[in-house]
Amino acid sequence: MPKITFINLPEEKKQTLIIALKKEFSRVPLYDASISNIVKSANIPRGSFYQYFEDKEDAFFFLLNDLVITIRNNFVVLLKKYDGDLFAAMIDFYQLIIMEEEDVHFLKNAFLNMTYKIELSFSKIFRGQENSGSICEFLSSLNTSHLNVSNHKELFHLLQIVFTITLRNVVEKFAKDLPNQEALANYKMEMNLLKCGLVRKDS
Repeated sequence: MPKITFINLPEEKKQTLIIALKKEFSRVPLYDASISNIVKSANIPRGSFYQYFEDKEDAFFFLLNDLVITIRNNFVVLLKKYDGDLFAAMIDFYQLIIMEEEDVHFLKNAFLNMTYKIELSFSKIFRGQENSGSICEFLSSLNTSHLNVSNHKELFHLLQIVFTITLRNVVEKFAKDLPNQEALANYKMEMNLLKCGLVRKDS
C-alpha cells in the first residue's frame, strides 16, 4: 500500500507519478523495472519515491490493485447488462481484457510474468473470501438460478474454475500473440464446454 505521503500529494503530482509508474511497468516486468527510470520520468528525487512507496513492488501492486478495481467494476456492469448471466458476461469481459488499449502493455507484462501474488490480485475480480458472508461483492448481480450449484461453497469453486480458464486464455493470447478473433473463438469454445458439461447426457 502507498504511504500516507503519497495519498496526501496534490492530485497533479500524484497523477504525474502514476503516469511514470505505468510507463516503467509497461516497458518491462516488475522485477526488471528501474526506480531510477521512474523518478527521472516523474522528475522527483530518488528519496521522494521511498516517501511514497516501500519499494517498486509496493508501487506495482498499487497500480495493479487499482486496475483490478476498475476491471471488477466493469465486470459488474456487464453482469447487469446480461441480467446476471455469468457466461454471457464472461464473453464480453474476456473481449474487454484482450482488446484493452490504454493498459495493454502493463497487463501483458503482468500476465506473462505471473506470480502467486499477481494471480491473487487478479482473482479479486471474481471472488471475495470463501467463508465470508457474501462470497463476492457482485453476488447480488449474479443470477445463480440457472447454475448447477447448491451453496456458496460450490459457487466459490465454480467462480474459481471460470477464473482459471479465463486467466489461461489471456496468458495464451499474449504469449502466442494470437489475433483477437482467434483468441476469442478459443475462449468461447472452452466456456461453452464448461457451460454444457463435459459428460454426454446419454452416457
